[in-house]
Amino acid sequence: MSRTRVWLFGLTLAVYVAIVVGVLTTSKLVTLDWQVMLWRPYKQWPQIHAFLDYFVVLGQRGPTAVMVLAWLGWRSWRHRTLHPLLVLGSSLLLLNITVGAVKYGLGRLGPHYATTVGSAEMFAGGDIFPSGHTANAVVTWGVLAYLARTQRAQRIGSVISALLALGVGATTVYLGTHWVSDVLLGWAAGLLILLALPWFEPTMARTEEAISTAWARLRDRSRMPVGVPAVGPALATPRTADEDEPSRETVSAASAFAPAPHAPGRPPIGRHERTPLTPAGSRRPPVDRGPRPTPPLVHQQVRGRGIAG
Repeated sequence: MSRTRVWLFGLTLAVYVAIVVGVLTTSKLVTLDWQVMLWRPYKQWPQIHAFLDYFVVLGQRGPTAVMVLAWLGWRSWRHRTLHPLLVLGSSLLLLNITVGAVKYGLGRLGPHYATTVGSAEMFAGGDIFPSGHTANAVVTWGVLAYLARTQRAQRIGSVISALLALGVGATTVYLGTHWVSDVLLGWAAGLLILLALPWFEPTMARTEEAISTAWARLRDRSRMPVGVPAVGPALATPRTADEDEPSRETVSAASAFAPAPHAPGRPPIGRHERTPLTPAGSRRPPVDRGPRPTPPLVHQQVRGRGIAG
C-alpha cells in the first residue's frame, strides 16, 4: 500500500462521509437532487432513451460479473494462478457488504417514489443510496485495470473503466432511477473498494496457497492405485530378533499340511491322471498268464493211479 494510495483512500473517504452528511442534513445537495429530478432529463432527450436502456446494463452486477469472470478465468488458467479470480471475488464481496449495509441502513427512496418535494426521503424503506449500478461499474471494470500487467495497460484500463462508470452513473440520473447524490456516493464507494484491495492481498495469497495445497492432495489421492498401501516399504515396521526365524512348532505345523514332494525331473501327477480305485480293487484289465504248471509230485501220483487202474 503506497503512500499515494493511502492519501487517495483518506480523501475519498472524506468525500464519502461529506455526501452522507449533506443528504442527512438536507443541504443544497438535496436541492440539486430535486432540481435535476423535476427537470426530467429523459424527456429532454428522448431520442437516446432506447440506447441508454441497454447501456445501463454495463452497471448491473450479474451481466458484468459474468463478462469479467470469463476473461479473468481464462487469465487464471493461462498463467496457472487463482489471483485474478480471488481479486474479483474479494472486490465483489466487499461491494455487497459495504454498499448493501448503507443502502438498507439509510433506506432512501428513489425519485420515482418520492413523497415530499425538497425532502431527503431518508429512512423510508428504500434501497437506492448509494447507487449500486454506479458502484458496481467502478469496481467491476476497475478490477481489470487493477490486474493489468503493464503500466500502459493500467493507464488505458483506468481511463476506460472511469468512462464506463461515469456513463453508467449519468444514465441512472437520466432515466430517473437515482438522485445525483446517489451517483456521487456510488462513485466514492466503488473507488474506496479499489483503493483498499492491496490491504487484502496477503489474505488472498494465503487463500490461494491453501486451495492449491488441498487440490494437490486431492489429485495425488485420486491417482493412487487401488490396493496400494499408504505406507511404503521404507516405512514398514522392522521385525524383531524373535520374528526373524519361524519357531519349530510353526515349521512342523506347516510341514504337516504341505504336499508331498515329487521326484526331480518328473512332473507331478495330477489326481485325474492317477488310476482310480474302487472297493473291489484296481480297474486295470487282468493280464492273461495261462494255466499254472503242475508240480512233479502231483504228476507221479496221477501216473501211479493210472497204472494201478
